[in-house]
Amino acid sequence: MERLVLNKLLEWKNSEFRKPLLLKGVRQVGKTWILKEFGKRYYKNTAYFNFDESPEYKQFFETTKDVKRILDNLIMASGQDIEKNNTLIIFDEIQDCPNVINSLKYFCENAPEYHLACAGSLLGVALAKPSSFPVGKVIFLQINPMSFTEFLMANNDLNLVNFMDSIDEITPIADAFFNPLYEKLKMYFVTGGMPESVLMWTENKKVQKIQEALSNILQSYEADFGKHPNVNEFPKITLIFKSIPSQLAKENKKFLFKVVKEGARAREYEDALQWLVNGQLVHKIYRCNKPNLPIAAYDDLSAFKIYLSDVGLLRRLSQLDPSAFIEGNRLFTEFKGALSENYVLQALVNQFEVTPRYWSQNNPPYEVDFLIQRANDIFPIEVKADTNTKATSLKKYKELFKEQTKLRVRFSLDNLRLDEDMLNIPLFLADKADKLISLALKQRQL
Repeated sequence: MERLVLNKLLEWKNSEFRKPLLLKGVRQVGKTWILKEFGKRYYKNTAYFNFDESPEYKQFFETTKDVKRILDNLIMASGQDIEKNNTLIIFDEIQDCPNVINSLKYFCENAPEYHLACAGSLLGVALAKPSSFPVGKVIFLQINPMSFTEFLMANNDLNLVNFMDSIDEITPIADAFFNPLYEKLKMYFVTGGMPESVLMWTENKKVQKIQEALSNILQSYEADFGKHPNVNEFPKITLIFKSIPSQLAKENKKFLFKVVKEGARAREYEDALQWLVNGQLVHKIYRCNKPNLPIAAYDDLSAFKIYLSDVGLLRRLSQLDPSAFIEGNRLFTEFKGALSENYVLQALVNQFEVTPRYWSQNNPPYEVDFLIQRANDIFPIEVKADTNTKATSLKKYKELFKEQTKLRVRFSLDNLRLDEDMLNIPLFLADKADKLISLALKQRQL
């Protein structure tokens, strides 16, 4: 497989301001594979230390903060070679190793010639705990599920990848590219972007293997829920996680605790929900009161939507059978288009630094699925799961916020086009949203 994040790792390797690296991402998203593959491609050798497989290595960090002594002990205990500037040192499964995490400060300050990259399951949860953390001494890199583009690359559809990369104007896409991209996107909705699921399809072309892979991942997540320090939170985390398909099946996808359990109150369940957010199993998207900068300053903290980290996991958790693949647009439209929204959100978080928000009003009811902050502009986005592209909410949004609205964006199954200030992007081009918005803004200036 090919992961585009390898390019960012190469930038880190060559940076004169390089610091120890911390990879963050949901369990089984491929963090370990990415680091090992990066070491194989760009270093003379790789020294790999797994603190879950070899817990005795933790002792080397308990008695000293001297980097040279730590490395000498690791070399002697493991038999691996470590050379300055020529070795990628990988510390894996560090989430339960506070002394290892704290040592990154001394690697940064006293041994910058060593290239050190770290990863861990539920690392976001671990870092949320009160402990000594080397603030300012590490670089974070987010690893997300494989994008649709990476799925195409894994499936050896390089002609389609090259075509998407070559788009340099807003003009309709020829059927020779539109139709296969549409069909491939349906398959991506089946597999999602978890590497094991994608591998089952690209290597075996057996849907049952995809189902098994996704089921195993979901079961491993549920097993992780028991790792919450408060055992009373375990059933709450499980209930919230399993309620997500029901939450997204509502016309108004605002998260409601009463959907989790009758009579449930926010204060009883908010810690469990935050655990899922910290573990990066879900995306929490706040309602924005008005599209001003910075967008985070206008969050309505009482209203939010919850999506899964991966569209394939959402499909499997929803128990939507892959046979929907052959039923026209059903995969896109099922339970109020939630799969399509989840997919678009995944594409957006890969491209924009600021987490998307959404906008809504109650009387009369209007809702714009996402708001994205791009530089100093905010763009409203609607996701339409088919070719019915009436955009009443986008129209209302423009009426209310005309001065702030340079461009409105709609994802649908219609072709690529720009109608005045309305940019329609085919769902399969969601990975190119940033580029297409830039092209549309330039085209409107002409």
